[in-house]
Amino acid sequence: MPAAVPPLLPLSTWWWCLASPAGQAFPYLSLDGSPLNHLLLDPRSGYLYVGAVNHLYHLSPDLQVLSSSQTGPKLDSPECLPPIVPKDCPTARVTPNTNKILLLEEGVDAVGSEVGARSLIVCGTLFQGICDKRSLGNVSEVLYQTSNPVDTQYVAANDPRVSTVGVILNQKGVGLMLVGRGYTSKGPSDIPPITTRRLSPSSSPSRQAFSQDEELGKLVVGSYSEYNNNFISAFNHSDHVYFLFSRRDMWHRKEYRTYVSRLCAGDRSFYSYVEVPLECSGGYNLAQGASPAEHQGRPALFVAMAAGQASTPTATGRSALCVYGMSELDASLQRAQELCYTEGGKGRTGHEEAYIEYEVSSKCLRLPKDSLKEYPCGGEHTPSPIASAVPLSATPSLTRETQLTAVTTATEAGHTIALLGDKKGWLHKVFLQPDTTGTLYQSVLVDQDSPVNADLLLDQSGQNVYVLTDGKVSKVAVSQCEQQPDCQSCLSVRDPYCGWCVLEGRCTRRLECSREGQANHWLWSYQPANQPCVTVQSLKPAIQSREEATQVSLTVAQLPSLSEEESLSCSFGTLPPQPAIIKGTTITCQSPLPELLPPSPPGSDHVSLRVSVMFRDVAISSSDIIFYDCRAVGRLNTTSPCMACVGSVWPCSWCVLDGLCTHANNSCPRQHTIHNSLEQLEPRGPESCPCVWALQSSPLVPMGFLSPLTLLGRNLDMFQGEEQYVCVVVVEGEELKLNATLEKDPETMTYTFTCSAHKFQYPVNQLEYSAPIYLQRGSHHIDSAPNLRLQLYDCSVGQSDCSQCRAVPSDYGCVWCGGESPGCAYHLSCTSSPGPEDACPPPHIIQIQPVSGPLEGGVLVTIHGSNLGMHYQDIQGGVTVAGVSCLPQPRGYLISTRIVCELQPSKQETEGPVIVTVGDSEPGQSLQTFTYQDPQLTGIVPDKGPVSGGTSLTIQGTRLLTGQRKDLTAYVGQQPCYIVEEVNGTHLVCRTSPSNQTAELTVRVLFGKAERSVPGQVFHYMEDPVITAASPAESFYEGGRSIKVSGRNLDVVQQPMISVRLEHMAENILVMRRRRYARLLAKNHLLVFNSTVSKMTCVTPSVTHDSKVLGVWFELDNVKVSFESVAGKTFSYYPNPELLALNRDDPDTPYRFKPGGVIAVEGKDLTRAMTRDEVVARLGDQECEVKTLDSTHLYCEPPEKQPDSLGSNQLPSLRVVMGKLNVDLGTVQYDTEGLSPVPLAAQVGLAAGAAVVVLVVLVIILMYRRKSKQALRDYKKVLVQLETLEINVGDQCRKEFTDLMTEMMDLSSDVGGPGIPLLDYKTYAERVFFPGQRGAPLSQNLDLPESRRRTVEQGLGQLNNLLNNRLFLIRFIHTLEAQQNFSQRDRGYVASLLTMALHDKLEYFTDVMKTLLGDLVQQYVAKNPKLMLRRTETVVEKMLTNWMSICLYSFLKEVAGEPLYMLYRAIKYQVDKGPVDAVTGKAKRTLNDSHLLREDIDYCSITLTVMVKSGVEVQPCPVKVLDTDTITQVKDKILDQIYKGAPFSQRPAADSLDLEWRSGQAGHLTLSDDDVTAIVQGRWKKLNTLQHYKVPDGATVALIPRSAAVVGIHQVYQTGEKTPMLEGEGEGEEGLRLWHLVKSNEEPEIPKHRKSSMRERERAKAIPEIYLTRLLSMKGTLQKFVDDVFVAILNTKRPPPIAVRFFFDFLDDMAEKHGIDDPETVHIWKTNSLPLRFWVNILKNPQFVFDVQVTDSVDAVLSVIAQTFIDSCTTSEHKVGRDSPVNKLLYAREIPRYKQLVERYYSDIHSAASGCYQEMNSTLTELSGSFGSDMNSLVALLELYKYINKYYDQIITSLEEDAAGQKMQLAYRLQQVAALVENKVTDL
Repeated sequence: MPAAVPPLLPLSTWWWCLASPAGQAFPYLSLDGSPLNHLLLDPRSGYLYVGAVNHLYHLSPDLQVLSSSQTGPKLDSPECLPPIVPKDCPTARVTPNTNKILLLEEGVDAVGSEVGARSLIVCGTLFQGICDKRSLGNVSEVLYQTSNPVDTQYVAANDPRVSTVGVILNQKGVGLMLVGRGYTSKGPSDIPPITTRRLSPSSSPSRQAFSQDEELGKLVVGSYSEYNNNFISAFNHSDHVYFLFSRRDMWHRKEYRTYVSRLCAGDRSFYSYVEVPLECSGGYNLAQGASPAEHQGRPALFVAMAAGQASTPTATGRSALCVYGMSELDASLQRAQELCYTEGGKGRTGHEEAYIEYEVSSKCLRLPKDSLKEYPCGGEHTPSPIASAVPLSATPSLTRETQLTAVTTATEAGHTIALLGDKKGWLHKVFLQPDTTGTLYQSVLVDQDSPVNADLLLDQSGQNVYVLTDGKVSKVAVSQCEQQPDCQSCLSVRDPYCGWCVLEGRCTRRLECSREGQANHWLWSYQPANQPCVTVQSLKPAIQSREEATQVSLTVAQLPSLSEEESLSCSFGTLPPQPAIIKGTTITCQSPLPELLPPSPPGSDHVSLRVSVMFRDVAISSSDIIFYDCRAVGRLNTTSPCMACVGSVWPCSWCVLDGLCTHANNSCPRQHTIHNSLEQLEPRGPESCPCVWALQSSPLVPMGFLSPLTLLGRNLDMFQGEEQYVCVVVVEGEELKLNATLEKDPETMTYTFTCSAHKFQYPVNQLEYSAPIYLQRGSHHIDSAPNLRLQLYDCSVGQSDCSQCRAVPSDYGCVWCGGESPGCAYHLSCTSSPGPEDACPPPHIIQIQPVSGPLEGGVLVTIHGSNLGMHYQDIQGGVTVAGVSCLPQPRGYLISTRIVCELQPSKQETEGPVIVTVGDSEPGQSLQTFTYQDPQLTGIVPDKGPVSGGTSLTIQGTRLLTGQRKDLTAYVGQQPCYIVEEVNGTHLVCRTSPSNQTAELTVRVLFGKAERSVPGQVFHYMEDPVITAASPAESFYEGGRSIKVSGRNLDVVQQPMISVRLEHMAENILVMRRRRYARLLAKNHLLVFNSTVSKMTCVTPSVTHDSKVLGVWFELDNVKVSFESVAGKTFSYYPNPELLALNRDDPDTPYRFKPGGVIAVEGKDLTRAMTRDEVVARLGDQECEVKTLDSTHLYCEPPEKQPDSLGSNQLPSLRVVMGKLNVDLGTVQYDTEGLSPVPLAAQVGLAAGAAVVVLVVLVIILMYRRKSKQALRDYKKVLVQLETLEINVGDQCRKEFTDLMTEMMDLSSDVGGPGIPLLDYKTYAERVFFPGQRGAPLSQNLDLPESRRRTVEQGLGQLNNLLNNRLFLIRFIHTLEAQQNFSQRDRGYVASLLTMALHDKLEYFTDVMKTLLGDLVQQYVAKNPKLMLRRTETVVEKMLTNWMSICLYSFLKEVAGEPLYMLYRAIKYQVDKGPVDAVTGKAKRTLNDSHLLREDIDYCSITLTVMVKSGVEVQPCPVKVLDTDTITQVKDKILDQIYKGAPFSQRPAADSLDLEWRSGQAGHLTLSDDDVTAIVQGRWKKLNTLQHYKVPDGATVALIPRSAAVVGIHQVYQTGEKTPMLEGEGEGEEGLRLWHLVKSNEEPEIPKHRKSSMRERERAKAIPEIYLTRLLSMKGTLQKFVDDVFVAILNTKRPPPIAVRFFFDFLDDMAEKHGIDDPETVHIWKTNSLPLRFWVNILKNPQFVFDVQVTDSVDAVLSVIAQTFIDSCTTSEHKVGRDSPVNKLLYAREIPRYKQLVERYYSDIHSAASGCYQEMNSTLTELSGSFGSDMNSLVALLELYKYINKYYDQIITSLEEDAAGQKMQLAYRLQQVAALVENKVTDL
């Protein structure tokens, strides 16, 4: 029964996407199931089918969803065979179904039967890759599906990352599918790379659909994992099937290559299988997509290739398109077949050119020469599978820097176009030349950053390409010809699809143009230079008068040919076409009639029309023709129409008497024509026009007076008759006509016109107005010169005083008219007598700015007033300010009203008026007084600020308001300080600008040019404040919550602020900012090392409830720090907490409170943005102590007595304050119980009894208080001691850490270069593989006699081959481990020997190790799986240790090495700073309590001056040592200092040198640990120290070779001893024991029955705790370095090493395989395999990695750190108790943090996408090549043979018992090895 169609998921259909840069819009469809896997096109219907993850879609050609089906996810596991039963498959999970095959079955035409139904074949990754058939009409309808698939029906790869391809064949009526699939590590491992599947079930029950049976062929492979083919494509061509894939070249260089293999379509036995490598020049070796197509009519294979990444199957961005001819490909394949059939695979040169691939037992033969012709598809007797050693090469057609992922091709008009998709979602269109050279002509962005799928398909029409990306199907047009509107744009796109169809007038594909085969009918876009557009080369006439119609001739290039019946026409603009006459390339048409022409545009004298050559209604070509209008030329120029007419660019003439501009050929009706200047006829040009050309009278005309006007004219003799002339003046649009009289001078032919006088009275608002004037004769307008104008003026406008009036030019005749109302007037209108020309009232000063200035002057003074001179020269030298000359500035002078002058220096402080003198007039004096003053700066506040600037700097002083505000500029050093507020006399505030460095700079202020500096005080530019932490990250709307901020340099800023940016939610437009000042806290104990304030408190601002908080940040002057960047999360505002009234039912009633209790306040969300410590509760005038605060309740304890009220109410009210939220919760009344009436007698009795009881209680209390006070005093004393101890430890830690950091900074400078003495790989491997062994096989040579060497080496070579056989190696290891006398040490040794022997084949080594580990897991699962890998008890566990060491060497070298070395150096430095016992190894400074030197040793640090010989010179070198150091310890410290950074192995040994103390010139004393001066006490002899020899601080010593010391000893050392006793010699003296600082304990262990009491044991146990402070001090000092190492190892910010990811994946797979669900078990496995097996080993033994010496005291510290690392990797809870080891107590606080690091490290690796198999193999191959040569494999093989020899019989027996071993003759081969290596007699 077909499945019902599931409801369609929401799909986004038909979005239009604009792609850049091509700008192409196309439809696309977004689908669920990313990434989309396959796209299939049904060629019959045009329908599309999309295979995706968990989905299958059926689409129409226009991308509408027609049907869909959900194919997953389902319960499945790649390790289990279907059907999946959860209880039988513990690894089953809900698994997505990735589509692997999507093919179309056309139906089978069987003999005698009808054609079968067509169907869709769908295969996915679920259920081992089974397939089903679905209906093409409805993909949810399943036509065939097996419910219980058998193993022969597993088709596709079960891993989404492994490729699968398929191709369908029809063989003799049987439908078959050939499938190529890659290797999968999980699931059935015996499926060949290429198999044949039948598509329909047959009568035999075993022959089910999609099954593979014995009758059907398959590609037999020796090693499935070695031949992991990555299939790209499969296709049919001719009678063959081809597969394109890439894999490693196992025959040659082990590089990855691309291959094409071929099979005969009818070859069911794969006899015809042959493959050839493809080579694409330039290193492009990995195929990404392919398409078989035709090029130049010949079949070809188009392949998108990419360059591989360094011997890996990973493709890089470098890509290319390579084209291989199918004929060349077939020829290459046939040659390989022929050579392998007939020539044994050898070519003409004798080199092997063909061979047998895939590790099968076949070989090339020498059959008869015609074998290939006889058996073109092979036979049983022919060799197969054949591979060619000679690649088929091609040159890239196109290269790209972005990885190409898809290719398809199209053929257009005989040309080949390749369409390429890339990894960034682009579609590239490439034109291929006949020689396959490609040119990219367009790129279209289809889906940004989403790779284009290899299924790139053209639709049925070939006009669109369907592009599949991760989440979309897009339909992209292959060309956009139809969008090009004209020929030019069509040809400019250079699209090989397009061309211009001339007679159809459109851009088309060639076959769409009906006459494309005829010349000049279809012009190709891709090569427009050969065929340009049809163009009009010439047009005659190009300009024409619109008053006449003429013949127009067009010369047209590239004119297409027409038949006799066809004709062309001409079209002018939108007018109807005119018939055209064609003669050759010339077309002649009649221009339109004048009345049909469109009018000229407004303001224009011509109209331009498009003249087009038309074929029917299509414009073939066009040009522009201009029709000019002479009448319009005259109309457009009203002042001089004649001049405009005859001076026009058009050939126009002027009819004088008619006043008409006309076409030159037209004669004027009344004669008198003036011709155009372009013509040769007379009169011509503008000079011949009758006109008025000038004013004879003055153009200046005063308002209100009769003014005569006289005009001059010329060329007026053309006019006949006595018509009246009129002068016309135009004022503000109104024409004023004045009669004119004419006077003619016959001699000069000059015409003078006198206009009648007129009094002009038009109102104007400025001094003058320009009015045009012209002459009119009757109604005829006489031309006038363009600049002919009258200047009408009024003296009284704008001249407010005498000086301004006098400043008017004299031509105007304006005078200052005195009298009762003085003013400026025309001289004829002044009734009173005007004064002399230079006589004006004295200057009047209204205002001066500023009223003060510095003594140095330099500021500008502005003087406002009247009569301040007519010219600048009038007041030059005439301005004084307070008696000092002031220099006027020309730029600032305004006639009569303003003077700007520069203040000159004054010798003293003075004041006075401003005086202005104009010429000889009386001076004018200001009422204001100007003061010369001396401003002074006295100080600045603050005196420091950040280098980013922004500090509000207040400059203090006196008389700071000198000059104007704009005259003041402030500077800090050379940096401007911007004045931000109004300046007063004593304060000036400016904001500092940024500085590029910290500095101490002088503050200056410039008053104009006068400079003042702040004396004795500088401004400090300091490092910017840094905020490192801020909390909490929440507040409520009301604000006021305190934010604690930590950082550095916070005191640099005086007014730090917290700012909030808000968006008003109601309007969504208002953005505002709230700020609150922060308050600095500067407590001493919060200061960091550089004494800058490290804490501050900020109070959050209030916000409205309808606001959205967009951001919160701190403003520290110009430094802005967002809260999120500091705290790692955004700051949140929440609604205010709600507090309910105490008496909610009746708020006016007081709340009754019984003393001794607490008040409970109910509320809501009380702790969402508040803590208990922040809440303040007050009852009346006293505090109500808050005891508890939770989300809904607040409990506070009020005072015992009722407090007083603060308000008018008698009862106190309870107020709760949370930030700015102040809530009154109502009044509170205390309950006081009244006395009950009791009889007097009873009262007396009660009182007496109470008195007795009270007395007894008082006595008891007094006794108790005495004891309590004593205990309290003791307790306080202990507290003080503990506090003092804690302070001392803290101080010690800080001091030690500071010293250590100084030392380590010196070290860091060395570490950057060769400072880390890393061991080379060979030494590293030797120390890890063979720890503690001298003469390890790595450093040995093969010690054999020459006569036996060659034979033995041959035998060892065969042994090496045997070891490369997986079966032999595993049987060998299991056999050895089964022997009882095969010790644990032997197991480790054999594992390391195997690592050496197989180091050049690490992939194989890893594979074997995984197999053995799988066996080990099987063993432990049956017992206790948590114990696995805990110890190295098996060979494979040591192999794992070695494998990790190999793979992590580069990680050690590049990442973890530096912090590990820094930790080692830090430990050594710290340990050496304190005394270390040379005998017991105990140290005062350690982390290990068992190695702690508990005794209080008196010691002091001294500095020795060591004489070091450097070449010829001897240089002193200071070395710090301790006076308690033994002589050997001193020598070691000296060597450490002299050879700092040098490898330990390269420096001399301490016992090869003597220490010589040099005192004066002759005093040389050789010092030794043990000599005759040594102190002996009973059985103890003390080692000599510097203290023993009384060597002083600053003493000079030298290290000398020991032999030299012997020679020179007689000079000074007269003790009878010839040589000092050497170190260590005294140890042999009978009965004497050496000691250094403490005597080692030799007491026997106390018997149990004599052990002390419990209290004594507790006291004894407490002894280490007393010294815990020393351990804590050491731990605190080293903490940073320990953290650095742990973080470097466990950091997930950088990708973990590939080996770790690979092995952890393997462990996860093992757990899944064996059904281990306990995450703790897997955690333990990972811990045992990496931290325990590798990192602890490295942490405890840095000498494995570095060339250093690790002393016992350093080793003791490293052991504690390593144990801490292991504790951090355990899953058990870290509990600390009294009996906990000291190291756990030390790191009790850090271990939980380290645990989180480990858990995150494990989980990040687990959650990261797996799939590192290929990458791991590539890494192993690289490691094999890099370090394989360092391994002495022959020595390792010889050592291994010793074990073979030891257990020879057992191994032989084990091999003979194994059936597979018998087939491979393993025992026989081992006997051969034995015979060669040691001449062992065997059964050979």
